[in-house]
Amino acid sequence: MEMLYGNEVNRLYVEAFRKVYADERKVIAGLKTKKAAQEYVKNIRAKVRSCFKFPKTKCPLNPVVTGTVSNDITVMEKLYFFSRPGYPVTADFFLPKKKGKGKLPAVLFVCGHSGNGKASDTYQTAAIGLVKKGFAVLVIDPMGQGERISLDGKGFPEFTWTGCTNEHNMEGKTLCLSGEWFGAWRAWDGVRAVDYLLTRSEVDPKRIGLTGNSGGGTLTTWINAVEDRLCMAAPSCYITTWKNNVENELPADIEQMPFKASSLGLEMADFLLASAPRPLLMMGQKNDFFDHRGLIDSYNAVKHVYDLLGARAEYFVGPVSHGYSIHNRETMYAFFTELALGKADKKEGTVPVFTEAETYAANGDIASIPENRSIRELSAELADEAIAQRKSLSVPALKKCLESLIKPGKTFIPEYRVLRYRDSAAARNRYSRFALETEPGEITSILKRKADRDFYHIQPGLKKILLYIPHLASQDELDKRTFPSKYGAVYGLDMRGIGELAPAGCDQPENRDFFHPYQFDFHYAALSFMLDQPILGKKVHDILCSVELLTQDGAELDIEASRQGCVPALMAAVLSDKIKHIRLVDGLDSYESLVRVPATWWPYSALVPDVLRYFDLPDLRKAIAKKLL
Repeated sequence: MEMLYGNEVNRLYVEAFRKVYADERKVIAGLKTKKAAQEYVKNIRAKVRSCFKFPKTKCPLNPVVTGTVSNDITVMEKLYFFSRPGYPVTADFFLPKKKGKGKLPAVLFVCGHSGNGKASDTYQTAAIGLVKKGFAVLVIDPMGQGERISLDGKGFPEFTWTGCTNEHNMEGKTLCLSGEWFGAWRAWDGVRAVDYLLTRSEVDPKRIGLTGNSGGGTLTTWINAVEDRLCMAAPSCYITTWKNNVENELPADIEQMPFKASSLGLEMADFLLASAPRPLLMMGQKNDFFDHRGLIDSYNAVKHVYDLLGARAEYFVGPVSHGYSIHNRETMYAFFTELALGKADKKEGTVPVFTEAETYAANGDIASIPENRSIRELSAELADEAIAQRKSLSVPALKKCLESLIKPGKTFIPEYRVLRYRDSAAARNRYSRFALETEPGEITSILKRKADRDFYHIQPGLKKILLYIPHLASQDELDKRTFPSKYGAVYGLDMRGIGELAPAGCDQPENRDFFHPYQFDFHYAALSFMLDQPILGKKVHDILCSVELLTQDGAELDIEASRQGCVPALMAAVLSDKIKHIRLVDGLDSYESLVRVPATWWPYSALVPDVLRYFDLPDLRKAIAKKLL
């Protein structure tokens, strides 16, 4: 079906992120003194760190070295430590084979989205290249990669999308329900990795640097923003602006989209400024999907503040495509050696690497570690803790709590535009179509009347109306349904994000699948969480405004909803007394059920961060029990 308004959702987010960017850049440009820059960094640091919810206490690391291998350049210890109770982090620790006197400068290397994690030849090359310069280097497997894969290929039929980024997005969904952001979990591994480095007698605690590429560039940015014990950082192939990402319709991984960051007025540059005046090297590639124009833009903002502070910030754009190419690695070597060793040493030369099996610290799978607990177990425990804190709420209190979490906004009777009717391709139905301005001046939903003739107005004087909230597209689904004759009219509503309001772009190359964990629905849901305006709440808003329009002449209105349409429909029924009855067909039983399974098809857009602490869907159904059909 043609998506006449398929770009409207993206346009709204482009406008929102452009405003955040413009406001932030205006403030930075207005900084004129060192004192003003220091005050800005102080304020930004507090905001940035508020995005990271970390454990209140650190568990014992309990490190275990499981083996050692070596070559002409390095001795590599294979080990694991615990970042959380029962949650091991597999790692390789590289030391120069010919070590001189004194403590060594060290680098924590965090991997990008390589399926084999620390075993990646490129990342080994960067690590051993640093060892050649005289550094000790710790490389850790990120969550969902290397020896820490949890879903991909592990025999879970619920998980049908392979790849580490899809695994991350799937695991992040369940954490979200307990108020946890997957990016903070990954950053916490980095904080604990610094803890481990500080236990090593070979390491100089005042000379610890941090680098990584792609997803590792993201991790470098996050860890650098929250960790005070580093002396230098060099993120590669992540830094751009969020404005550029949204303009370019670029989905990013769940750990790359911090909850509430944009609602706090933060742009990507602020996460770099949170560690100012720490020396910083920002790297990208000319042909990177992380737009290098945004890298230069963010660098200019960072450099302005750094110049006021009398600090060092540099950038480099490599000549190739996304990746930690030799150009970027050698730029990083020069930067780190000058800072840590007093003299820039750029040339990489020949770097031998180990086989994948030789890098294993846990025989290739952390499940082989007896104390290991999966992220699913930990996520379920967090859910249990959140549920245990839940208080019984009266219906008025539940409504208020629901509104505070989903933020639907003020309801009103929307203006509408009359569109041309459409014949059904599958049945003898004609659909009159009305484009609703459920955002002032913006088309964000389309109301469709199912009938055997055309209507060019919202018909007044009807006694009873049925509003259908679809799973994916109202017209296709209404074709397959019949409804009682007591209804004077049957309407379907394509809310923002579905049907004719499904985003027209933002596709990954392989397919266009609404439920894919890395497709357009995920992308806009993630953006909405950054703005602290859940897209689910905006879908509820679309329903509520449609209800106001259809009942303005006194008609009684019932709702029927199907599958994922049940969640916003249920919430709308709780908030509106004008919805008299509601039928929910094949809806989600509870949010709690999603944390009891390894993976779920329920989309990110159906979720609410931290909802389990306050209520669950059964509580909403109980509140409107008299309305339920």
